[in-house]
Amino acid sequence: MYKCCFKRLLDIILSLMALICLSPVLIILAIIGAVKMRGNPFFTQLRPGKGEKIFRLIKFRTMTCEKDSNGNLLPDEKRLVPYGIFLRSTSLDELPELFNILLGDMSIVGPRPLLVCYLPRYNEEQRHRHDVRPGLTGYAQVNGRNAVTWEDRFKMDVEYTRKVTFAGDVKIILETVMKVLRREGISGEGTATMTEFMGTDSSKIKQ
Repeated sequence: MYKCCFKRLLDIILSLMALICLSPVLIILAIIGAVKMRGNPFFTQLRPGKGEKIFRLIKFRTMTCEKDSNGNLLPDEKRLVPYGIFLRSTSLDELPELFNILLGDMSIVGPRPLLVCYLPRYNEEQRHRHDVRPGLTGYAQVNGRNAVTWEDRFKMDVEYTRKVTFAGDVKIILETVMKVLRREGISGEGTATMTEFMGTDSSKIKQ
């Protein structure tokens, strides 16, 4: 009952309350971002949601659009500015996703929405992460965030989709608050964010 009815109702109520309460913060960050990024403070990108339906994710921009002499974007770590690092370490860059939650593209808790190009790279088990709406935070985020392997991350995502409960969501939200305060698991080892998922090697799949 919670998974099919009350979860969505809570998403609407909580995201609306958060947007109202945090509106001053959102406005201030948008203004600072426009100055720091010398333009649009928002970053939007197409992401797959529930049932692999594509939607437009919105976040605060944390990287510049600097390019090399050939017109290609520089590596993430070269475009990630100090202000962007601050936004990511505090998870403030995620706040605009509250609009995605209110619109029904996302949920407060669920597997994080990843890149569209990953869709054909999932195996059949991993595809089940799209059985529910993607979340602002999730089970994998409180158990390593970007600091775990893709395989472990997807395993936790699928595990969550199979046992969505109110108590479980509350626990994830509380653990997320603690993770953010401690600034844990922001980046993958040796990268500014997380290494690209290229698909699961069949040798890693347990028979």
